[in-house]
Amino acid sequence: MPETTASRLDKVLAQLALYEHPLLNFSARSKGEGVEVIIQFKDASNPVHTYYFDLHPRDLDHPQFAWTFHCQLYDALHDYFVEMFIRTPQDLADRRRKEM
Repeated sequence: MPETTASRLDKVLAQLALYEHPLLNFSARSKGEGVEVIIQFKDASNPVHTYYFDLHPRDLDHPQFAWTFHCQLYDALHDYFVEMFIRTPQDLADRRRKEM
């Protein structure tokens, strides 16, 4: 029997309660039949974007949800931290223009 949107959200919130990070806050909200996970940088004085990722009903209803959620969360954290870079080696052309 498929779960309700509220029970799916409760399931995600229960999983998020198992994680604590010194730099990040985790939250979630219902989004359609799925759930949207929200990752925010704790230091609001630093202008870092908020990261969002969706959990679809098929993922939320999976019998191995705790494990798949763990994997999705860690993948999202990787993406989020990579997106935080202010400068990368790929910015070399831009840096050279600024130095002129």
